[in-house]
Amino acid sequence: MPTWNPWHGCTKISPGCYHCYMYRRDAEFGKDSSVVTKTSSFDLPLRKNRQKQYKLQPEDGVVFTCFTSDFFHPSADEWRPQAWAMMKERQDLSFYFITKRPHRFYEGLPSDWGDGYENVTVCCTCENQSTADKRLPVFLELPLRHREIIHEPMLERINIEEYLAKYHDRIECVSVGGESGDDARELDYAWVLDSCLQCMKYDVPFSFHQTGYRFRWKGKLYRIPRKEQHIQAKKANLDYNPAGFAGREIPGDE
Repeated sequence: MPTWNPWHGCTKISPGCYHCYMYRRDAEFGKDSSVVTKTSSFDLPLRKNRQKQYKLQPEDGVVFTCFTSDFFHPSADEWRPQAWAMMKERQDLSFYFITKRPHRFYEGLPSDWGDGYENVTVCCTCENQSTADKRLPVFLELPLRHREIIHEPMLERINIEEYLAKYHDRIECVSVGGESGDDARELDYAWVLDSCLQCMKYDVPFSFHQTGYRFRWKGKLYRIPRKEQHIQAKKANLDYNPAGFAGREIPGDE
């Protein structure tokens, strides 16, 4: 799966950020993750090979975008218009990114955005009830062609029925994942099942994509190795795909 990180670094704004994998990884190399910098791959969507063909091709799959930062981080305001322009130019590619800052969506938004670019999917992550109730009323009113909700790391049971009831036709998928790393907080299977049942009630696609390191199943706590976390989540057989929704393999925290 291709990834495009036009900028790197972020600042922690809510409980889901406490054990951020990007901070953990940067610490190994003595980097300050709170400093947001433009990366050397900023123009990756427009780069070409020696044959003058784009390096990123549609058959490579969805381009997972800005997974080492937040696309709407204020430090990236000056670069965001250029990033939007590259997405518009590469209409043949599908771009997918996740944010905790839907309230900053309009900062640097292209004048021709309208109700959204067809090749862009924006996801809002809500790790607990508080962040869901703060972010979703904003996120679900944004002009987007494609949007998803992600609970990762899911830190408690989260009730989003009121949003599913009102906006079910605007939500393409709800996805759940746990937290990785030695300090990971646990994910309870009961919370995941509850989210699945909420989605089924309103016929919204659901995906359980990652167990995280500490996973509680029927009262027993399991420690799941990183390489098994996606596999074990799929074995739970909770994915719900009405109307032929194909699902998506979301990169987990490393």
